[in-house]
Amino acid sequence: MKRFRLNRLFNAKSGRCFDVAVDHGFFNQPGFLQGIEDIRATVRTLADAGPDAIQLTTGQARHLQDIAGHIKPRLVLRVDVANVYGRELPAARYSSMIEEAMLQAVRLDASCVCVNLFQIPGAPDVTQQCIENIHRLKVQSDHYAMPMMVEPLVFRPNAEAGGYMVDGDETKIVHLVRQAVELGADVLKADPTDDVSRYHKVIEAASGIPVLVRGGGKVGDREILERTAGLLAQGAHGIVYGRNIIQHANPAGIVRALMAMVHDGATVDGALAQINA
Repeated sequence: MKRFRLNRLFNAKSGRCFDVAVDHGFFNQPGFLQGIEDIRATVRTLADAGPDAIQLTTGQARHLQDIAGHIKPRLVLRVDVANVYGRELPAARYSSMIEEAMLQAVRLDASCVCVNLFQIPGAPDVTQQCIENIHRLKVQSDHYAMPMMVEPLVFRPNAEAGGYMVDGDETKIVHLVRQAVELGADVLKADPTDDVSRYHKVIEAASGIPVLVRGGGKVGDREILERTAGLLAQGAHGIVYGRNIIQHANPAGIVRALMAMVHDGATVDGALAQINA
């Protein structure tokens, strides 16, 4: 029965998914609200642009689900909150899951939930918390037939750039992705590798579980489109981008460009032309 919800999440034409992450306010980190200060307006703009899904929290999902009509992006519900994104890891660090996550997801008419699997230098305790969260979610996921997206994140040392920048090491990413699959993920939101041409190794480690690639830090239009083209060519099943959308000067335009690439096979130049079309 999870397939019913996954069918709503993945585009019937391409078999891929483009999910826009707008859950950054959950993490109480300076700078994370840039581009989403007025989240109601942001969600409306994104919904009008028509990505396959928008990733939101329990407190903000209403802005998507209040939109009338049967054609709108699907809800991916973020179900855990953490305090590990700053340049210094706090002494009391955590990754905490919301109560009765899958029941809340059903009530909010989500198509999927998203939970983290962190690998943080110097913080194995947080990895343990993430694994415990996933263990509990797996049982609920099966009971409610709600797909579980696991987000395996390989951190660079926090002191280098905060905890939100992609490490990019192929070996680390492959092994953490495989652990997420072993823990029962139905969908993966994974880091890109530094060498995009090696991303097929991540797809292989996923063992048939769909892999959506996260965007990481904000970069220029051509760079994000070239990276996306390379990842799709390596077998990625879609993308989950946040700051490269919500902090863009034209969020609707970059959504349009990426949708053309993900679902219609647009070239980089063709996608670039869509931004200000």
